[in-house]
Amino acid sequence: MNKELLEALDILEKEKNISKETMLEAIENSLITACKNHFGKADNIKVNINPETCDFAVLAEKEVAEEVEDPLLQISLAEAKMMAPRYELGDVVQIPIESKSFGRIAIQNAKNVILQKIREEERKSLYKDWYTKEKDIVPGVVQRYLGRNVSINLGKADAVLNESEQVKGEIFQPTERIKVYVLEVKDTPKGPRISVSRTHPDLVKRLFELEVAEVKDGTVEIKSIAREAGSRTKIAVKSNDPNVDPVGACVGLNGSRVNSIVSELRGEKIDIINWDDQPAYLIENALSPAKVICVVADEEAREAQVIVPDNQLSLAIGKEGQNARLAAKLTGFKIDIKSETQARELGLFEEMGIAYQTEEGIFETYEDYPDTYNTYQEEYSEGYEEPYQDDDQNDYQDSYDNDYQDETIPE
Repeated sequence: MNKELLEALDILEKEKNISKETMLEAIENSLITACKNHFGKADNIKVNINPETCDFAVLAEKEVAEEVEDPLLQISLAEAKMMAPRYELGDVVQIPIESKSFGRIAIQNAKNVILQKIREEERKSLYKDWYTKEKDIVPGVVQRYLGRNVSINLGKADAVLNESEQVKGEIFQPTERIKVYVLEVKDTPKGPRISVSRTHPDLVKRLFELEVAEVKDGTVEIKSIAREAGSRTKIAVKSNDPNVDPVGACVGLNGSRVNSIVSELRGEKIDIINWDDQPAYLIENALSPAKVICVVADEEAREAQVIVPDNQLSLAIGKEGQNARLAAKLTGFKIDIKSETQARELGLFEEMGIAYQTEEGIFETYEDYPDTYNTYQEEYSEGYEEPYQDDDQNDYQDSYDNDYQDETIPE
């Protein structure tokens, strides 16, 4: 038994994920290469390797001939009879070859064949491993800046975080641990080339899958995500279990779950809303934390008309239009937001089929407009759910009030 070779193959299989059968095949090819370099040809060379013991034998097959014209391929009848009396003309004799007799160059070439095979198999193994992690989230360690790109060590492989996939304002320090989203894995002669991202919306989705057990097991489903990396993300969630509150599951006790994700995203605010199959209700939720009077959604044109109280217009639009823009991305609708005063001046209430009652302060809807509905009264009902707020990081109402108190309301 060749214990040293057997141990070496076991180590390669464990550390580099290269199968023993593959390496035995590489050794066989290397021995044939050595014979070719030593004898000038190897057409009649056969290598027998026992996969259990790793014992191997190199044999040269020669034909018994009356006159030997090619000593590498033929053997005389007299020599064959000396080896075994049973041989006759035309028989094939297997002659053992001692690999120790190979020259230095032949041995070096055989070694190079084995090393090349190891490198190829290691590259293939790495590519297969990382190809399965494409479109997934992985932890990494920041190594260094390559110009404006960042080199990330992912363990057995390195990845490149391009400038276009970096969050504006994020600065990384060497040895810093971060989570990245694997965009693409390419197979190259130098090994897999892995491109990662910190701005992709699915990064937030994967973080929720890691942090929220209900999302991972499918009880809570993330239906849609809209993200402006580094600033704010809106996600719409739906529960497949009537006993599970999807927003509460994602927020966690005292905001523990969402806060850990916000921390990983370095303070990026996250709005979590309930998904609704009715576009109008979904759009209302998406404009949270702004309060909405009514919504009329045209599913065919993918357009929606939204009316909000005068004091909520700036909040609904958001700083530089961010809230409305994210709501449009989240729902897939083009959203036109008007204030209550603007709507009355333009006659939108009459167009929508809504009767305005000034004394009671209530907007009523007609049955002919199923996507038009009333959500606004001077006093909200007790069952109204305010958007998630956290005193430390996600006090959205206060942050919006501070952002928009001086902003001019568009006409």
